[in-house]
Amino acid sequence: MSRVCEICGKKTRFGNKISRRGLPKYKGGIGLKTTGISRRKFKPNIQKVRVVVNGGVKRMKVCTSCLAAGKVQKALR
Repeated sequence: MSRVCEICGKKTRFGNKISRRGLPKYKGGIGLKTTGISRRKFKPNIQKVRVVVNGGVKRMKVCTSCLAAGKVQKALR
């Protein structure tokens, strides 16, 4: 199952998780030291929703930001 929004095309993105130790300088320490960098995934919040499309009902994978923005109309049961 692909994790892609069928409305806006939002999908999994990649970034870094940075582990640090130490006390920040503004709190009176000598600064933060990076102890590790590892790859991570940022996954969109995809929901399977019954949507009204062209007068009919269709099941689609839609991200919650599209649902909240009103880009799709949920079907009534």
